[in-house]
Amino acid sequence: MTFVVIGHDSPDGQSLRRIHRAAHLARIETLDAEGRLLLAGPFTDGTGSLIVFTAASEAEAADWIAADPYVTAGVFRSFTIRPFHPVFPKPHPPK
Repeated sequence: MTFVVIGHDSPDGQSLRRIHRAAHLARIETLDAEGRLLLAGPFTDGTGSLIVFTAASEAEAADWIAADPYVTAGVFRSFTIRPFHPVFPKPHPPK
């Protein structure tokens, strides 16, 4: 299953983000290495971030984001998880 997570920054999110960025990116890189990451990055207006990844269930997705350094360190004041059905881009067959 695919899930969209929107992390909503706390008032101190921008300053905390710099401190905890390396640990957060290490978790994102793990998702990528596992082939589970579709898209991730911060919003350019400084209000939070978007992460799109696969998990076996919404509970697994919630557990994953709840353990992320941006959540545990207070970069995100809250987060939203939504199940998502990707339509585009269409998967390309292996070459």
